[in-house]
Amino acid sequence: MERIEHLNLPQYFFRIFLLCIVTIIAAFIGLWAGPIKIGLSDFFISLFSNSNSITSQIIFEIRLPRVLYAIAVGGGLSISGAVFQAILMNPLAEPYILGISSGGTFGAVLSFLVGTSFLGTELFSFSGALIVMLLVFILGKRFGKLEPNTLLLSGVMVGAFFSAIILLMITLLNDSLRTAIFWLIGNLSIAPKDNLKFVLPVTFIVAFLLILNSNRYNLLSMGDDTAKQLGINTNFIRNYTYILTSVLIGALVSVSGIIGFVGLLVPHVCRMLFGVDNRIVLPASFFLGAAYLILADTLARTLVSPAELPVGAVTAIIGAPIFIYLLRKRFNPIC
Repeated sequence: MERIEHLNLPQYFFRIFLLCIVTIIAAFIGLWAGPIKIGLSDFFISLFSNSNSITSQIIFEIRLPRVLYAIAVGGGLSISGAVFQAILMNPLAEPYILGISSGGTFGAVLSFLVGTSFLGTELFSFSGALIVMLLVFILGKRFGKLEPNTLLLSGVMVGAFFSAIILLMITLLNDSLRTAIFWLIGNLSIAPKDNLKFVLPVTFIVAFLLILNSNRYNLLSMGDDTAKQLGINTNFIRNYTYILTSVLIGALVSVSGIIGFVGLLVPHVCRMLFGVDNRIVLPASFFLGAAYLILADTLARTLVSPAELPVGAVTAIIGAPIFIYLLRKRFNPIC
C-alpha cells in the first residue's frame, strides 16, 4: 500500500484553493455557454448587474439552476464513489453499484405509471432508493457486521432484480416513455429549480461529514485488524458511512436520474493526481466531480442545439475511454 504521509496544511489548503478555482471557472463556462450565444461583455454586465434583461433571465433563471444541480450531483456522486471505494477497498465500487440507483429509478418509473406530478416522482424515487438501501444493508450484514464483499454482491443482485422490474414497467408506459428513458440515462433538465433548496444543503452537509471522517477511511484501508488497534470502530464507521452516503445518492437520483461514470472515474483521477490520502482525495473528488459534470452538461446543451443530449450519455462517452486508459496504464487506484 502506498505510504500516507503527514498532512502538510499549507499545501493542503493551497490544493483545495486551486480546486475551488477550477470549479468556479467551470461554473462561469456553464453560465456563459449554451444554445443562445451571449457575448462576453454582455455576459459579465448581466452577471454583475441587477438588470431584468433577457440575457440576465437566461443566465439566472435557466443556466444557473443547471450549474448548481451539476455541482450538487457531480460533487455528490464523486465523493460518494471515493468513499465507497475506500470503505469497500474495491476500485470498481461506485455510487450505483449497491443498487440504490435502481431503487430510485424503480420509484420514478412507478410514479410515471401512476401518473403523479414531478414532485410525486421525486418522492417516489427517493422512497425507492431508501427501501433498496435498507434491503441491501440488511442483506449485507454477516455475523452482525457489514461485510464489504457480501454488501457488494447483495447490492449487485438487488440492483439487477429491480432493473428487470424497471424494464417490465417501461413496456407498459406510453406518453411517459421518453421521460423514463431520460431518467435512465440521466438528465439535469428534468428537475425544477425549487428543489435546489433541498438538494444543495443535503449534498454539502453529507460531503462535509464524509470529509471529517477521511482519516478514518485511511485507517480502514490498512485492514480491519490494524484499524481496530488504532482505535477505530470499523463496524460503526462502515454502517454510518453507508447510510449517510446512500441517503445522499437517493436524493441525487431523485432529481437527476442515473448519471454514470462520474462517481467511478473522478476518484481514480484524483488518486492519480494527489495520491491515496483520503483527506485530499475526498474534497478533490467533490470539486473535480462538480467541474466535470458542469462541463459535460454544457456540452450536452450545446453540441446538437437547439436539441439537448442526456448528460449521462455524455459522461459515459467521455468517461469510458479515460477509465480504460487508466487501466492500460496499470494505475493502482486504491493503495
